[in-house]
Amino acid sequence: MQSGQGKPPTDATLYEIGSLSKTFAGTLMAKAVVERKASLDDDVRMYLSEAYPNLQYKGEPIRIRHLLSHTSGLPNMLPERANVVLADFTDRRTPGELNAVYAHYGQAEFFKDLHTVEIPRRPGKKYAYSSAGTELTAHILETVYKRDYESLLREFFHDSAAMTDVRIRLSGAEASRLAIGYHSDNPVPTTPMPQLPWGASGNVKSTVPDMMKYLKFQLANDPVVKESHRPLVEFDSEFSIGYFWNIVAGEHLKGVYYAHHGGVPRSQCYIYIVPKYDLGIFVITNQSGDQTANSMEAAIDTLVERIAAREKIAG
Repeated sequence: MQSGQGKPPTDATLYEIGSLSKTFAGTLMAKAVVERKASLDDDVRMYLSEAYPNLQYKGEPIRIRHLLSHTSGLPNMLPERANVVLADFTDRRTPGELNAVYAHYGQAEFFKDLHTVEIPRRPGKKYAYSSAGTELTAHILETVYKRDYESLLREFFHDSAAMTDVRIRLSGAEASRLAIGYHSDNPVPTTPMPQLPWGASGNVKSTVPDMMKYLKFQLANDPVVKESHRPLVEFDSEFSIGYFWNIVAGEHLKGVYYAHHGGVPRSQCYIYIVPKYDLGIFVITNQSGDQTANSMEAAIDTLVERIAAREKIAG
């Protein structure tokens, strides 16, 4: 866990799962759609208390489906200056600068900045990753269910997947269980990801045992999960987006699978749901640099190759 100390993590260790948080938000929105409390074609402005004439392009509004599929035209992060900081992710100054950006940035500031956004093209056409879109999704869910987002998150996954250690904000005791992590090549442990307005796009924390429950929940494919895995936009024959899930086809070994990467300045992770083998993979490391994702992908590919070979022998 910490360089030179020899202390391994435990089942109680909490990890920052970064943008894997988005798949939780997608699942909650799938629940709202299945329950007919929201529609994929709803204009997002239905759920905003102020007028936002800017959240459209030539009369075509941003709809919920556009948030979920990263085709809304919203920027990656709000405020915009966060995108400038993240442009050089491995710079040693990045974690501190990101903390400064979000030190006094809450939901009121988010809604203020949302007025300044310009949508550059018709929504629904072009993929452009947007954490801001996921934050807005959390607000819509709060409006639909009249509950705060973290309460919705914790209750749903407790009831549907028996997950008891899903958190966005941590108490003092919980903070002591949070994994220490390292940014890029910096030998000094770095600070956690700063709190975003809702936290739906990158602030979820969980334990490995709970993430195993999440894999089982995804593979069980109940009506909410099935809806969340449904392609909303097909970009080509091999890549689609569901409810924030990347849906990958065309790979013989894995078949159609669902995946997401998560990264914060001191942690990176991957989740893969591979129905072909009834297989779920979650891998996380407490280091975040340029080559971290490639190393994890190579490890996952090796695992899948071994499982495929075993299945072939058994068959």
